[in-house]
Amino acid sequence: MQDKGTEVTAAGIARLAGVGRAAVSNWRRRHADFPRPVGGTETSPSFALAEVEDWLRRQGKLAEVPLRERVWQQLAGHPAGPVTALVHAGCVLVLVRDRPTVWKEASSGSDELLAQLLPTALEQVLTPRFGALRRPAVPVPAPAQLLQSAPLLRGAADLAADLGARDAYEFLLGRHLDANPRQYTLTPGDLAGLMADLAGPARTVLDPACGTGALLRAVAPATDQELYGQDSDPGLAALSALRLALHTRAAVRTAAGDSLRADAFDGVRADAVLCHPPFNERNWGHDELAYDPRWEYGFPARTESELAWVQHALARLRDGGTAVLLMPPAAASRRSGRRIRADLLRRGALRAVIALPVGAAPPYNIPLHLWVLRRPGQAPLQPEVLLTDAGALAPEGRGGPDWQSVRSAVLDAWRSFVRAGTAPEVPGVSRSVPVIELLDDDVDLAPARHVPPPTAGGGAEELTALRARLDETFRLTADLAPPAGDAGGPARWPLTTVGELVRGGALVMRTGGNGPHARVLTDHDVLSGTAPSGTLPETGEEPVLVEEGDVVVPVLGGGAVARVIDRATAGAALGRNLVLLRPDPAALDPWFLTGFLRGTANNRQATSYASTATRLDVRRLQLPRLPLEQQRRYGERFRALAAFEDALRLAGRLGEQLVRGLHDGLTDGTVPPD
Repeated sequence: MQDKGTEVTAAGIARLAGVGRAAVSNWRRRHADFPRPVGGTETSPSFALAEVEDWLRRQGKLAEVPLRERVWQQLAGHPAGPVTALVHAGCVLVLVRDRPTVWKEASSGSDELLAQLLPTALEQVLTPRFGALRRPAVPVPAPAQLLQSAPLLRGAADLAADLGARDAYEFLLGRHLDANPRQYTLTPGDLAGLMADLAGPARTVLDPACGTGALLRAVAPATDQELYGQDSDPGLAALSALRLALHTRAAVRTAAGDSLRADAFDGVRADAVLCHPPFNERNWGHDELAYDPRWEYGFPARTESELAWVQHALARLRDGGTAVLLMPPAAASRRSGRRIRADLLRRGALRAVIALPVGAAPPYNIPLHLWVLRRPGQAPLQPEVLLTDAGALAPEGRGGPDWQSVRSAVLDAWRSFVRAGTAPEVPGVSRSVPVIELLDDDVDLAPARHVPPPTAGGGAEELTALRARLDETFRLTADLAPPAGDAGGPARWPLTTVGELVRGGALVMRTGGNGPHARVLTDHDVLSGTAPSGTLPETGEEPVLVEEGDVVVPVLGGGAVARVIDRATAGAALGRNLVLLRPDPAALDPWFLTGFLRGTANNRQATSYASTATRLDVRRLQLPRLPLEQQRRYGERFRALAAFEDALRLAGRLGEQLVRGLHDGLTDGTVPPD
């Protein structure tokens, strides 16, 4: 059966052929036989994938569509939508992994025969994994639905043969999530791992707002483990179930529905509850749930939906079980929630409040909190609560938290607190606070208001050392300041473009954005001259790793910036909105390339403007055709300018640290005014 139902946009065609969208527009204008739109809108038309592939092959622009790209385009253009396509693909990948011979037999015939045989085969493999629930989150698709998905299912099975079933599904799901960032609120993997570690080993784990299953996926495996998840979005509940089924051998039980209004697991008493609830919801069920037995610690106000989720989590724990919830910082101090917070403290249910750095999870512009709770059992109530402030463990800029430092600081404090019921005070990081100290009129649990600040600037000795380092940097800056040079007229060099050099083999050009990787170079790192500090989503694709001597160029923002990769940065993954240029050392000097790419006029002529952003077309950047020896002369001068620029940046940072440290020291009395 030909894949007539799958449609692809102009952006998808560009990805298939490895060109820019402008090239696709040119093809449409210049070639009368280019496929006609079959859907979409006038400004964003869509085309039949099979027709596009045929045309590209006839034109010699495509020998064969890469398997990953083919399967993704089949999924993205599925007539029933990408979520339905992901569910169908996930079902078949579970079958491929658990019963490969059954899949081989079913897929050996026509698409019609495959669609007829699959429901019975899927029933036999899905029911043991998900249980015989009255309303399963992953219903077995009907033959007519499977017939529509047949090309996708065969492609997904082929992809599993290359990557494995789990990684194939992670690739497809990751690409879908990455293509729809505003549609989903995701829990980053590093944060999910930290929450799972705080909860500790558990046989039965529940996530009542499971989303795509990131938190349940982070749980350490255990014998006879059971994972329960519920989400108000039926599509997410199904995707979460399939993701977990391919990731773990645990029993997976997921359900669709609002956990507060229609709890599917009211009989479950879990060892651990992990939850990233929706924030600031007014319509959470305040009116119809007024007399619900879950409100042991007080009836939440309409504006306190997060405290409703906290009590729901406690109600689903066994005695002594642990819940870890991601919370907005306002929940720790809003006056409307002070009575519930006070009762959580008095009865020993709230064990810790942990302030995370800005950028830990969406919304990325505020420092979210983690609440660690325990359902009180027969053990005596805890007289203290652990308050931890990891907010200082975020690097400057937009690179995101230093997760290794965050994990170390948080888990060290938590494990010490669990062992002894108290923890040593660490200025600026953590403090074990007596409950009685928090039970005032506000019951404010924000860690920053209770954790003692660190010594200003590290103390007078460190401020003195900082001043000496700043003086040394100023001297270095003066030594590196370049001479002005003699005046001359504009050069009349023969010019070439990056695009021409790429076509001629003098440059290799790659774009970033795939992952995951431990070190990711972001566009902000390039702009600020800092070390790799970013993260990338798990798309199932291999990251592009930078090498010493590569040139990296940001494509957004309209700035004239480029960076030569040094030995310390080599090995990092290339982040989003960055283009890597790898010069042939026999033809191009990297510093010569970088210097001319940064020219203001050069960037202006290669920049295009959208309604809300500027974008650089790196292929249009120009540089002169010069012999390699002359390139190196220019390159040495550009290298000296880069060293001067780095020294200026360092002086600025040291100056800011000195000013901040002196302000803090003067205001807390550790530095006298004289």
